Amino acid sequence: MDVILGIRREDKNQWERRVPLTPGDVRELQEEGGMRFLVQTSPIRVFTDEEYREAGADVVEDLTPASIVLAVKEIPTRELRPERAYVFFAHVIKGQAYNMPMLRHLLDSRCSLVDYERVVDDQGRRLIFFGVEAGQAGALETLWALGQRLRVRGVETPLSELRHAYEYEDLAAAKEHLRAIGQAVLEQGSGQSSDSGDPGEAGPGSAQGFPWPLVFGVAGYGNVARGCQEILDCLPVGEVAVADLPEARASSTLPFLKVTFREEDMVRPAQEGAAFELQDYYQHPEKYAGLFEDHLPHLDVLLNTIYWDERYPRLVTREWARANYGPGRDARLQVIGDISCDVEGSIELTLKTTQPDEPCFVYDPDTDSVVMGVDGNGPAVMAVDNLPCELAREASEHFSHVLRTMVPEMARADWSADFETLDLPSHLKKAVIVHRGRLTPDYEYLTRYL
Repeated sequence: MDVILGIRREDKNQWERRVPLTPGDVRELQEEGGMRFLVQTSPIRVFTDEEYREAGADVVEDLTPASIVLAVKEIPTRELRPERAYVFFAHVIKGQAYNMPMLRHLLDSRCSLVDYERVVDDQGRRLIFFGVEAGQAGALETLWALGQRLRVRGVETPLSELRHAYEYEDLAAAKEHLRAIGQAVLEQGSGQSSDSGDPGEAGPGSAQGFPWPLVFGVAGYGNVARGCQEILDCLPVGEVAVADLPEARASSTLPFLKVTFREEDMVRPAQEGAAFELQDYYQHPEKYAGLFEDHLPHLDVLLNTIYWDERYPRLVTREWARANYGPGRDARLQVIGDISCDVEGSIELTLKTTQPDEPCFVYDPDTDSVVMGVDGNGPAVMAVDNLPCELAREASEHFSHVLRTMVPEMARADWSADFETLDLPSHLKKAVIVHRGRLTPDYEYLTRYL
């Protein structure tokens, strides 16, 4: 008998339109034999019910017959059925309080849980992710924010014509529009003030205009950063080294510059005379002090893509914001695209997350509060926490292309076996957080959060 797998509809919010497997991959997996798919009906999914029907799947409301259920985001506790294997982004490995009731229910219901985030190779690198799409959408939203920010400050540029990422038909359309905007910037030659039409020498916070180029800083160099770079490269942009950043604007003939920051650009050894060592930093971050704020006076836009937890120095702090924004202290940094989006994390000014239709707020250092929009005393922060949703088709196709190679292994596994004898390849077995109602050995530490 074929193993029945279910694909759950996503309903965490109105923007979640992604799927774990596309209709094309569902068709191929069923044709390979041994698997049958039930797809829960959805009115908003980027691939329609009809497309799944044409692929040979049964589109249903009830996934109870499925022994393995695939999703993207967390499944509400009320939807979890006993003794099933579930596969989704669980967001539990840091002991996230908001998902502990879900984890407890999985344990009490004798379920198994595979977390995509923990599907890694022998070097600990994730094998399945939406990182590139997060970077692409995040960069588009940050550029949108920049255009709007300049406009409300009296500077009209072609960047103000950019739309939200989700408003484009697909990624290709967004890139095409961005290239046209870049060409328009080249032809325009400089930002024109809506007051005088004559660019002055002040920074972009001035109503009198600003001198080109605009400088984008990308913190990080992983998959998310790769997505950011792909979008920035649609503009007429030059690349500069961190060491050359202070003088880069004076010699540039292009309207945009970008710079990539690695770990050694973000921190310094706390001990005088000590050398930076990457692995030592990861293992002993307490031995290092942050230096990233030294770079901020040279940036117009910061795109944050780094992984962060409380052991590591922050990139932007409240203290820095208080010292650099306000009367007579109009910092050059106009927009922060916090794609990593850890609340009060590496960007301490990220006091909340946002949604695609209202992606930005302005952090006010005087009141330590935020005002939605792009205008105010402080930097505009783009803090959308579900960015891949904005490029739902491309994100789903990329994700499905990888996941489909793993589905047959999960379908063949005997989920009733003990964990020690559960026959899965190592990259999948490492991702099993719960098996038959018990935390697996690598995740027993989660007991203290329950």
